[in-house]
Amino acid sequence: MADSHAKHHDYHLVDPSPWPLVASIAALGTAIGAIGWMRSAKGTPLDLFGLEIAGPWMFLICFAVLAFTAALWWADIVGEAHKGDHTPVVQLHLRYGMIMFIASEVMFFVAWFWAYFDAALFPAGVFQPENVTQTIGMVQRNEITGGHWPPQTAEAFRHTFDPWGLPLVNTLILLLSGVTVTWAHHALLENKRSQLIWGLTCTVVLGLLFTACQAYEYGHAAFDFSGHIYGATFFMATGFHGAHVIIGTIFLFVCLIRAMRGDFTPKQHFGFEAAAWYWHFVDVVWLFLFASIYVWGAGAGGGGH
Repeated sequence: MADSHAKHHDYHLVDPSPWPLVASIAALGTAIGAIGWMRSAKGTPLDLFGLEIAGPWMFLICFAVLAFTAALWWADIVGEAHKGDHTPVVQLHLRYGMIMFIASEVMFFVAWFWAYFDAALFPAGVFQPENVTQTIGMVQRNEITGGHWPPQTAEAFRHTFDPWGLPLVNTLILLLSGVTVTWAHHALLENKRSQLIWGLTCTVVLGLLFTACQAYEYGHAAFDFSGHIYGATFFMATGFHGAHVIIGTIFLFVCLIRAMRGDFTPKQHFGFEAAAWYWHFVDVVWLFLFASIYVWGAGAGGGGH
């Protein structure tokens, strides 16, 4: 008798899973916990239906649950790949999904670049009728920038970074990491597993080195996050990029562990391919950040030393 449950198509019907629901609840709790933590730091704890959310505990617990859930969810997906559920059609759709995700990340960074260039190109603000300004309570931008970019009136701002110092070093580190992850990708396609492992190892180390250099840079910044528009736009744009570098480094580290276990093959390695795409996206965003914020945005003085 023929198997009535045999699959006669190239698609994979996902088995029932608790992870989407658990991840959604944990993500909501993480967001609420983060808001409560930040508000409690300002002395105004979050009151949620009579429950006071203060301190980091809700954020940390929910984030730990979210990370654990993600690990188990991804482990299930890896198991599906090993069972042969990721047919060529499924792999194609996974690639479409990753492309759409990266496209959404591009638009995310467009918002931060927009905020930066709006302030940088119009440091004195745009023309507003006096009655409109009074109605919406706007602060004239030239009062906080001096009508110049970089700002010249903020007390918390002294000078920008020298783009040809540590920022240039970080640029070279990240570009080199793009080379090593490409080396690893080509090694995988040619089934050279030792070169795959070495390429991924070098990429992870370079990602950690970039993060360490950026942390050092932040610690020696001549301006703060608050108090002026330059610091706010600078740290939001470069800080979110740094967060993406950390995420990408973890992504590649997981791929390294899987490569050492022999998971990837030349014909089936979407997990690694997605990590490589994500890393190249991080590289490209940094090049725009370096050119626009560090070099062009340094002003005529070229930044501090």
